[in-house]
Amino acid sequence: MLDKTIQNAMNEQIKNELYSAHQYLAMAAYCESVSLSGFASWMRMQAQEEREHAMKFYDHIQDRNGRVVLQAIDQPIIEFASPLDVFEKALEQEQAVTADINNLYALAVREGDYASQIFLQWFVTEQVEEEKNVGDIIETLKMSGEKNEALILFDRELGKRENEE
Repeated sequence: MLDKTIQNAMNEQIKNELYSAHQYLAMAAYCESVSLSGFASWMRMQAQEEREHAMKFYDHIQDRNGRVVLQAIDQPIIEFASPLDVFEKALEQEQAVTADINNLYALAVREGDYASQIFLQWFVTEQVEEEKNVGDIIETLKMSGEKNEALILFDRELGKRENEE
């Protein structure tokens, strides 16, 4: 049986993951609005990945005879100054999720919930990858100086992303 404290924290994490998905979809919409369909495609895939993460928490709660309680999701940011701004906000979002996952893991340790610790280890590893991927994109955008030619080529490159999960 899942401890109520961990159950409540995981329900909060479902909300956080769904908010991330919502935010990435808003970022995709912005990218589409400035004719960067490759960036938009990358963001849409990221949104799908975040929804899958939420469902992993959903399933873990259910598997442990807990109760999933869905919560309201906040309005995402919808306006951005540039493609670089989009990815800088994405990195901030990933860093916030990393902090949430780390706090959940620490809670599972304090509560002696070994099953949740094992479950959360996947997310700890995933967040390292997520922050690195977004950070690499930011560095490429900074190197390109957002020159039109470089931006168009990078947009095409990001559009080639395939679902890794």
